[in-house]
Amino acid sequence: MEQRKIKIKGFLSRFFSNYELADTQDIFSLGFVNSLLAIQLVSFLEKEFEVTIEDQDLDMENFRTVNSMDALVERKKALASVPSV
Repeated sequence: MEQRKIKIKGFLSRFFSNYELADTQDIFSLGFVNSLLAIQLVSFLEKEFEVTIEDQDLDMENFRTVNSMDALVERKKALASVPSV
């Protein structure tokens, strides 16, 4: 969802001043992410989008790009909306 990507980019822009981040750019290879930012990013995603990021979700591939973070949130929301049996 485009609105979600805008929110993710808005959060990241606080740390990447004067840089226009594309949805497909790898924030790790750009050198923008340290361990503290990674923790803040997980916390932001959980609070902003009301999802729970679990241990098995803590794969760097889920956080490399705006697109991958958006996809992670989409998956988490879809799982949350499935009624339990």
